[in-house]
Amino acid sequence: MNESEAVRPPRINCVLICGGVWHDMDFARLELLKLLADDPAVRTRVFENYEALDALRDADILITYTCDVTPSLAAQEVLRDWVAAGGRWYALHGTNSVLRLLSTGLWDAPRWAPLFMDLLGSQFLSHPPIAPYTVTVADPDHPLVSGITPFETTDELYHLERHGDLHVLLETECTEEGTGFVEAANAPGTHPVMYIKSHGHGAVLYNTLGHCRGHYDLQPMLDWWPTVDRCAWDLPVFYDLLKRGIDWTKQRVPGQG
Repeated sequence: MNESEAVRPPRINCVLICGGVWHDMDFARLELLKLLADDPAVRTRVFENYEALDALRDADILITYTCDVTPSLAAQEVLRDWVAAGGRWYALHGTNSVLRLLSTGLWDAPRWAPLFMDLLGSQFLSHPPIAPYTVTVADPDHPLVSGITPFETTDELYHLERHGDLHVLLETECTEEGTGFVEAANAPGTHPVMYIKSHGHGAVLYNTLGHCRGHYDLQPMLDWWPTVDRCAWDLPVFYDLLKRGIDWTKQRVPGQG
């Protein structure tokens, strides 16, 4: 091996899953791809759902930004085995959502994917109206949030059902009930904003921040949304957390697990 080959970084195969409803997936997809492209060793395949099973099996790292996209049982099992074998998955915002609109006009969060939610460590239940709230650091010694100070964001504040032992890194206090959701009354309290859920040799890093919506993203329910919402995407600290999370996924040895 010559000197140039000795310093050549290994290729990192990334799967980015970005799809679903009620969010500006074009914006989120582009922003995440730009961050991934900062490392020329990362080669990314992009999908709208979890059903490219061979791509999941071959991935070195996994990034997801979805809303109401539920993997098939076969895909859930592949994800479970991939993480347990050493995979690192950075799951963002609505990845943990399963939503159905009831005849009452309320949104329900059916428990249709228990394996998926156990893997993620939480399931979305509700959120209060989008408004400013303060995110605080739960574990300031952890490298993923070291040096991060409390910050205010205007975003969806997720009320979550927790699954298993979560290493909470960021958290917030919710003072209002969720609106328009079946399980809204229990929303007030402390909720994780970013955490790690370990499985076997691997782990899932979950970050609930990052709502985004353009004018057309509520169709067919609403033809035109009057504003372009970027929420935490407007904050440098959110991009810092995204970069740190992507670097965290790459700490897995490519091609193993």
